[in-house]
Amino acid sequence: MFLGVALATMVAGSLFLVSCSGLPKTKLDPESQEFYDVAQMIMSREEAKIFKLLPDADSRKEFIKEFWEKRDPFPETSRNEFKDELMARIIYADQRFKEGGKGRNTDRGRIYIFMGPPDRFEEIFTHDDTSVRGSVIYWYYYNYNLGIEFVDEKGTGQYRIRRYEGDFFEAMDILKLGGSFGPDNIFNKRVVKIQLDYDKEEKKVTVVLPAKDLNFSEDEEGAFYVDLDFVFYLYDRMGKKLGKYSENRVFKATIQEYPDLKEVPFYFEYELPGGKGYIDVTISGRGEKSGRIRRLFEIK
Repeated sequence: MFLGVALATMVAGSLFLVSCSGLPKTKLDPESQEFYDVAQMIMSREEAKIFKLLPDADSRKEFIKEFWEKRDPFPETSRNEFKDELMARIIYADQRFKEGGKGRNTDRGRIYIFMGPPDRFEEIFTHDDTSVRGSVIYWYYYNYNLGIEFVDEKGTGQYRIRRYEGDFFEAMDILKLGGSFGPDNIFNKRVVKIQLDYDKEEKKVTVVLPAKDLNFSEDEEGAFYVDLDFVFYLYDRMGKKLGKYSENRVFKATIQEYPDLKEVPFYFEYELPGGKGYIDVTISGRGEKSGRIRRLFEIK
């Protein structure tokens, strides 16, 4: 039923080390500590690095504000639907998956927080697996073509991931960057592989998107186009914010060019002091063809 057993075993042992970096070395103020206790579960590696470098409570307060803003699927409303949903999942996980500690620290709790309730649930109490004394549980997520097997090996009610099949890490990345909730129309996939290059000599940022992952429109002249809004957050190598910039770009391809189109490039002029730092980019569609993707890059 499941493939990738060796990889799954590795995942079960170190499933969330990527998102749970160690505590920042700087002693945190109460507000920052409260934020970090929750946010560390969904921080990207780059965000964790930036947060650790922030020197004081004021800079961390700005980081916290923007951390949630970047993940807000409907910024025009007073609610942050992403944050509300995440907190609700954490509360449920803590209450439901009690295995000797906080439910958020269990395998089932973590999966629930990242992906929500499964579309299908199975629990098998009678089986032929002599290595498992308790039951075997299967969770299925149809949107990700993902199945996860949890086992209670000792019969104590403590379940761990033993096997999975599907886009496991891809599904986790969607939530970590804020892409699980909200519309999804201009992008044909929920996870789009963004390429970003920085030319420190020309002070130019190049963003490249796969053409196959974009939902093009057709104009009155028969040309195909995508209309995208870009939001950039720039940080220097010490985590200091350099600025926030919003740009709109329209890419067009003729009817002759469109069938062979592989990549869609966009160009921007920004400066990173010393050619090092972090570039956080969110890309969204306009009008009816909305949807949003996001990626944070470390420029070394």
